[in-house]
Amino acid sequence: MHLSSRPAVSDAPAPDPDVLPADARPLSRAAKGEVGRVIRVGLDGALHDSLDPEELERRLLEIGFVEGARVEILHEGLFGRDPIAVKVDDMRVALRRREAEAILITAWHQPAAPRAIAADAIAKDRRS
Repeated sequence: MHLSSRPAVSDAPAPDPDVLPADARPLSRAAKGEVGRVIRVGLDGALHDSLDPEELERRLLEIGFVEGARVEILHEGLFGRDPIAVKVDDMRVALRRREAEAILITAWHQPAAPRAIAADAIAKDRRS
């Protein structure tokens, strides 16, 4: 490996994976129309009624529920709001709410487009 291909070393502390954002919650508690971002997948040792927690985590990751994925609740079942139809990035998936309990999400914050940032800067210059 060449020296130039090594990643830069930062003095900043690594983010603590156990510290969750204040708005973190299970996907199972989201309502129709909500959009979020996956921050963690797994039950952390909690028991699931039909699957081993590691097996459930593996299946959810294979489907596409990976950290950073954009999720949106598209539809809820009529009885008990179960199952739910979820858009994961560009794919649609149906899940039971008890399976969605293993997926932690936060609110989706769309990054500002470079043109929008430039337009804000121009508007501020004109005001001053």
